Order: sequence, then C-alpha cells, then structure tokens
Amino acid sequence: MEDVIVVEGLTKRFGNFVAVNNIDFTVKEREIFGFLGPNGAGKSTTIKILITLLHPTSGSAKICGYDVVKEPYNVRKKIGVVFQDRSSDRVLTGRQNLDLHGRMYTMSKEEREKKIKEVLRLLELEGVENIRLNSLPEGVRRRFEVARGFMTNPKVVFLDEPTIGFDIKARRDLWSQIKDAKEKEGSAVLLTTHYIEEADYLCDRVAIIDHAKIVAIDTPENLKKSVGTMLISFQIGDKNGNGLSYFIDRVKRLDWVIGVLKDNNPIILKIEKGEGRVLDLIEFADKIGFEIISIDEREPNLEDAFLYYTGRTIREAEGG
Repeated sequence: MEDVIVVEGLTKRFGNFVAVNNIDFTVKEREIFGFLGPNGAGKSTTIKILITLLHPTSGSAKICGYDVVKEPYNVRKKIGVVFQDRSSDRVLTGRQNLDLHGRMYTMSKEEREKKIKEVLRLLELEGVENIRLNSLPEGVRRRFEVARGFMTNPKVVFLDEPTIGFDIKARRDLWSQIKDAKEKEGSAVLLTTHYIEEADYLCDRVAIIDHAKIVAIDTPENLKKSVGTMLISFQIGDKNGNGLSYFIDRVKRLDWVIGVLKDNNPIILKIEKGEGRVLDLIEFADKIGFEIISIDEREPNLEDAFLYYTGRTIREAEGG
C-alpha cells in the first residue's frame, strides 16, 4: 500500500515555544494511525498543519502527494476533518449539516443524497437525521460530525480527540462505528487521542508523542512488547520510615528484577517470568520494613509503553 501522508522534519514554533519538534512519520492507505500523548504534546498543532490551517516553520508534509503549503486546495479535496471543538451548525438538522457540507464540496444533488444515506447508516444515525442538532444528545451530535468527515469520499480522515467528554459506553460505540466506516469507505484515518484504550483498540500503528517530539512508532502490540516480559505493580507502606528510595535500591538487587519502570507509588517492576514472584516480593518487603498494600502481576499494556518511552504516565504528564 502506498503512503497517503508523508511527514519529514516537521517543526512548528510560536516565538520561542516549540509546539512540534522535527517529527517524521508516514500513514498508509486504509490505515488507522494514532497520535497518543497528553494535552499540549503537539498533536492538534500537527493536525492543523496537515489540514492546511497552519504553516510549518520548517520541514514538509504531503497528503496524497500534494504539499500542504504549496498545494493546499488539492490537499483539501482529499481530506475529511473532525475537529476537537464542535463545529456543526446546531440550528440545522443532521441531514441539513451533511447536505451543506456536500454542497461546499460541489457534490451534485444525486451524489449528496446517496452519500447521506451511506453515512447515516454507517454511523447508526437513521431516524434522527431530521432533528435539529441542538435537540440531540452530545454523543449523537458528535456522530454527525464524524459522518460529515466521511461525506466527501476522502482519502484521509483526520479525527482530533473524537471522543473527548464521552462516557465509556458512548466512546466504545463510536470506536466501533469509526472502524466500520474506515473499512467500508477505504479511507486512511489519522487520530489524535490521550485515551490509552482508544489508541489500543482503534489504531493499526501508534506514535507516542511527548514534549512536541515523537518518541516511538509501532503497532500497539509491539510497543507493549518493547517494555519487557512481565510487570509487578504495587503500593507499599513504610513501617520503619526508611523511605521509598531505600526500598527501590534494595529491590533492584533481586536477581529476578530486570528493572524499575516506575519508582513512586504505585511502583512498577520489570521482572523475569517465574512462579511465586508476588509472594517473594511480599516476603522481601516485610523483611526490610515495608508492607505491600496492593499488588498486581501482569503483562505490559500501552500505558506502560507510554511510561517506558516518556518516563511518566499520561495522567502525570497532564498534571492529574
């Protein structure tokens, strides 16, 4: 499959502030590619450059072979966009919003009617299309915006934090609908998110982005595997006042501990596979004056991969 997005050395500065720092990546046809990172990492700025709303300071980006700076009108013909901020006209019905969008792209009446039927079915919006958006729940309004993103048969659809503010059920419903739409429409999707589960469920490949830089790109499974074998996550209490640093220094010396992924509560250890590691750790902690409050042995997840590559969790990165 050919690359529909090619980004090389892309940088964006606002005065002395670097919002995007020399990033490189590609997105292939029919691929869902995710930017995973905290708010302020540079995800939305990158999207704005790719959809021709911002000029980069340096570097280049092409969509379907068209340069986003030199050929913006050709780029816009190839893309659909779902902005992070809600952008539909809430006084109009869902159908009217979709029809208006088609008219702006000079689609004929027949083309518009056919496509409206398709996207209503894809996003499970049949039956509510003639209701004004201001009378519909937020999740339904958001699904109309996603439907609009696929309205013009785009080669690439940009979804900027598509499920922010959703409860978990609404989020999962929309994930399934996005996957179905991508498969049936044949579009590539570039998704930005700070939800670990969203990137893991939806994306064929994920770019972990932090402090304006891409620090890793791979499939979700390979990113998890890069962390190591097994993990033990646990909270400890200090019975003798020795401090966490004392515990970390001692636990690192155990022959089955490969390394420390996180050194404050909850502590996360990378360990060799083996029976009885949980009991071994509980006994070890008690022996040196600590108690295990809670403990979990598991395989690495995408949150662990983010921690491994950035040194902090997404929640810590957002100050939460």
